[in-house]
Amino acid sequence: MENNKREKPANNNGRGAKYRFLYFSELIKRPVCAGKIKNKIGKLSDIVFTVKDQYPEAVGLYLEYGWGKPTVFIAWEKVIKIEDDAIFVVPPENEETYPPFVDQPGWILLDKHLMGRTIVDIDDRRVEVVNDIHLLEAKNKLIIVHVDISFNGFLRRWGLGGLKMIKDDFIAWKYVQPLSVEDAISTDKVALSVTRKDMMELPSEDLADILEELPGEEQQALFSALDSEKAAETLAEAEPRAQRQIIANLRNERARNIFSEMSIPQLAGLFSVLPHDQVTAFMQLLDKEQYERVQDILSRREVTSKSIMTDEFIALSREMQVGEVISIVRKSNLDPHNLSYIYVVNNGDKTLLGVVDLRELLLAGDDSTLEAIMASPVITAEEDDVEDDLAELFAKYHYEMLPVVDERDRLLGVIHYGDIMKGSETRGKI
Repeated sequence: MENNKREKPANNNGRGAKYRFLYFSELIKRPVCAGKIKNKIGKLSDIVFTVKDQYPEAVGLYLEYGWGKPTVFIAWEKVIKIEDDAIFVVPPENEETYPPFVDQPGWILLDKHLMGRTIVDIDDRRVEVVNDIHLLEAKNKLIIVHVDISFNGFLRRWGLGGLKMIKDDFIAWKYVQPLSVEDAISTDKVALSVTRKDMMELPSEDLADILEELPGEEQQALFSALDSEKAAETLAEAEPRAQRQIIANLRNERARNIFSEMSIPQLAGLFSVLPHDQVTAFMQLLDKEQYERVQDILSRREVTSKSIMTDEFIALSREMQVGEVISIVRKSNLDPHNLSYIYVVNNGDKTLLGVVDLRELLLAGDDSTLEAIMASPVITAEEDDVEDDLAELFAKYHYEMLPVVDERDRLLGVIHYGDIMKGSETRGKI
């Protein structure tokens, strides 16, 4: 599974390009014409898709006239082109009519079975509503690529697409459980094809987005399905309002296990948005070192590098060869989050000499030394740098981690991008 559940589609290349993106809400009710604009058959009522491979593929157009008149099905291979003012199809042979629609196993109709449906997770908890469907036209095919859950999609459904008000929000089709026509008749819900196992593989920021949208009981139920490590990552990514809601109902043992998986900056950031009585109670669940370091941060007017740095990193001497280093990395048991760089130090006093990006390490020959491939000098933070200084360094250099050194350039620890930049972003939303 790819990391991101929500995806941002590519730009529409427009008519005449090899591909283009379309919204179903802008196609429905569009005139359907046989060959020429004057030969209007009717208006598009729906598009029929078959669940095929990774993405459903259009098999035809559905026209419903009402007033006792038969429905019409026009096979997709009969579609000539989709224009802004009409959809053009091949005229029926020998002046006969198009055949009526006859349901087939595995077919779905966009308007009837998807539009306006509630998207729920695997345990039948509400997440979002399908406001529109994002389609890709390419190589004479039309496929479903996303469902649109944004308010913009809602506006398009009501013919107000020109009033785009917020950022589009898409869920990739691969995360939406395919439904046949038969399956969809008795329900107004569409399932996310995300099992509890799959949830553990979703990025924590995506899970945080979902939690923020759920009402209280459903939010707690989803959060309870996460193991302690995933729960810690997700809680750290959530907005302050959601953090307060989630943590208010945690049992002490559950909270203790989650806190043990969080970094000192994450704990300090979490406690900084909680009511005082909750902070007092939860602080008692921390071990001695956590308690002292978090208390130090919360009591300071300004956070310093020394108070939030971590000692989870790899520092090796410059004589080490790449093959040896890769072996050390594999046996380190460090979280991948802490393996972006290898720091090169003087064996005697741990003076920082250089840094090696993990990607550069993997591309180098096994016999190469760290000294031969390291970058030097290294951008560093001083142990007394305050949060604004650190945010400025991260914003300027775009590193995932910054080493912290003392006045003699001895390596003391590292600071992660998320521990600084995430905090600076969320404080303005509290």
